[in-house]
Amino acid sequence: MTVEKLGYSLGPLLSMNDILLCAKMADQQESVHSLWVPESWGRESFSTLGAMSQITKKVRLGTSIVSIYSRTPATVAMAATSLDMLSDNRIIIGLGASTAAIVENWHGVHFDRPASRMKEYIECLRLMTKGDKVKYDGKFFKINNFKILHQPQRRHIPIFMAAVNKKMISMASELADGILLYLRPHEELKRTAVELKQATKRRGFEIACSFICAVSNKEPEKARDRAATTLAFYIAVGKYYSNFLAENGFKTEVDQITSEYRNAGAESAAKFVSDRMLNSLVICGTTEDCRESLSKFLSTGITLPILQFNPLGDSESSFKEMLSTF
Repeated sequence: MTVEKLGYSLGPLLSMNDILLCAKMADQQESVHSLWVPESWGRESFSTLGAMSQITKKVRLGTSIVSIYSRTPATVAMAATSLDMLSDNRIIIGLGASTAAIVENWHGVHFDRPASRMKEYIECLRLMTKGDKVKYDGKFFKINNFKILHQPQRRHIPIFMAAVNKKMISMASELADGILLYLRPHEELKRTAVELKQATKRRGFEIACSFICAVSNKEPEKARDRAATTLAFYIAVGKYYSNFLAENGFKTEVDQITSEYRNAGAESAAKFVSDRMLNSLVICGTTEDCRESLSKFLSTGITLPILQFNPLGDSESSFKEMLSTF
């Protein structure tokens, strides 16, 4: 199986040294389009990408995602244009609303009207990253005749928008250069991809979808368990994802996982992840299993699969096995 374009998400299961090591290895692979660094309440995305920019040469570098409540548009514009200078124009800005729990309990900011805020945020970012003087009078953001001090190297830095519900998906198709999808059942993903292609057919638009991924030829059951544990965690702590999956055929599993997570944590909750749920949402198992799953997801019409790396044992060896799989 040959994949022309593939991304990898390097998240909190890895140490900083692991991330840099994986980034260097991925940069040497022809099919690797991009590397993505998520952000929640741990590692900071832009500084991590700054380090990665210095040890890579060709892969694009994206935030997946930074919350629109954690920084002003001006702060993101400064970070993105600075990173573009460091990386020779390889940055992708991935934005999302995050969750009320993280926004209010970690950032201490009121989680209010995420869709309206997102619209203004992207509009401000577009203007700022061009390098022109900006005057913007919105409900959330007001910029009064300022321009970024160091002229950006390009007038258009791609913005991808994370979306779960239909309103945000529609907004992404109108305002962004791409969408970042996550935890969408196979059949539903196919419908969403068709709708996005119809809505964006007059311009290039990247339909990116991130998949929890764990590969092991020696211990495929361990790979399954690792993927199921990660999936259980996101379902238990992510209200948007749990509601969405409950509405799309997995209410029983969602209820069981959420209840067990509260009582005993993610590893225990993982036992309620059914095979049907796992097959519909993640990529795991042997090399052959993972190739078949990726091929199935590619058939939905997505244009950029992003594999969320879940290491099994030694991160370097595990990532090498993943790279060789795809």
